Amino acid sequence: MSTSRVFVARLAGCAVFDPAGDRVGRVRDVLVVYRRTESPRVVGLIVEVPGRRRVFLSIGRVTSMASGQVITTGLINLRRFEQRGGEVRVLAELVGRKVTLSGSNGGPAIIEDVAITESGPGEWAVDQLFVRKPRTVPTPFTKGQTVFVRWIDVVEDVSDEPQSAEQLVAAYNDLLPADLATSLLELPESRRLEVAEELSDDRLADALEEMPESDQVLLLSRLDDERAADVLDQMEPDDAADLIAQLPATRGEALLDLMEPEEASDVRFLLSYDADTAGGLMTTEPIIVSADSTVAEGLALIRRHELAPAIGAAICVTLPPYESPTGRFLGMVHFQRMLRYPPHERLGTILDQSVEPVTPETSAAEVSRRLASYDLVSLPVVDETHRLVGVVTIDDVLDYLLPDDWRSADTDAPAPMAIRRRGAVAARKAAHGSA
Repeated sequence: MSTSRVFVARLAGCAVFDPAGDRVGRVRDVLVVYRRTESPRVVGLIVEVPGRRRVFLSIGRVTSMASGQVITTGLINLRRFEQRGGEVRVLAELVGRKVTLSGSNGGPAIIEDVAITESGPGEWAVDQLFVRKPRTVPTPFTKGQTVFVRWIDVVEDVSDEPQSAEQLVAAYNDLLPADLATSLLELPESRRLEVAEELSDDRLADALEEMPESDQVLLLSRLDDERAADVLDQMEPDDAADLIAQLPATRGEALLDLMEPEEASDVRFLLSYDADTAGGLMTTEPIIVSADSTVAEGLALIRRHELAPAIGAAICVTLPPYESPTGRFLGMVHFQRMLRYPPHERLGTILDQSVEPVTPETSAAEVSRRLASYDLVSLPVVDETHRLVGVVTIDDVLDYLLPDDWRSADTDAPAPMAIRRRGAVAARKAAHGSA
């Protein structure tokens, strides 16, 4: 086994491979237990396997931790990880903890990283701590001194909370939204709120969109109205509408009044439709251009980093105005079609007019059938005067069709299909009315 010292913050996110070289998951945290007279002993890794399930990998089954990857014996118990008494997650609970240093470096400090080292075959223990001391001269542009210390040279502040929300946010910085949502849900409720308060509005919005509705409501209910409205502003309008529909009517209206007028208008518009219709599933923010726009302009629009893949798969061409509800809908141009034409070609000349738009009242079942029948990623939605009001994308339909607990399912067996969000229909109509 490699004897290199490993820093846990760098280990997080590393791929885990079996002896044949097949990737079985990614490291999400390191689990340790305290000992009376020695530094904490590593008992295993918390690994995320396909399906976003967190499982426990015993440190004895790790044969190598080096070069940004972990090699195992190939035997992983796929039972969902459950933390036991006495066990401590390094990233979630130890990093960010306040300590007091002894010796020449004495004084308060905060743990920013933890180094673990192999002490014998299949035995790893905490070796050093990377800590930051307070600033000697408080200024907004300087940070305190950082030093490496041994575990035996620190005393933990037992009165302090077990982790720093600021440090956790830094540890979660590179996580995808779905992984960030999972990590947040694994924290105790009070700690989850602290971390949520430290996250930026757009980052928290991304995580909320990946959570089950009950957890969305619980977290949003703990935020003050102004912060909650700011986060809703950053969410996709259809996701924000689904979330507001689950809130008590008075709070939902209060949040809509605090949101940016343009964003609130989109959400109110979506709230006027039943959740099991195209209008209830659609997003009101597709890419919309004029017929005179060129292929080069279209490709530039779909290259935007913040754009969801399903939205970027096609461009809608309409008459002015170019925000929903638009002028008359003319057709769509899929990105593959744009790649077949020169950059100066006008999009109006290469429209795919074979895709029949649906109306906001079209059932979700019919939308699903059309997407599947014609191998489409999105469908345009038009009103009675053929104005574009939005598009329904494949990810919205999947989210609608999957069972409520699909994000936390413990089994890989196919779950029975269930229609989601039916409970929101009455709330949308009764509490919010039509746009």
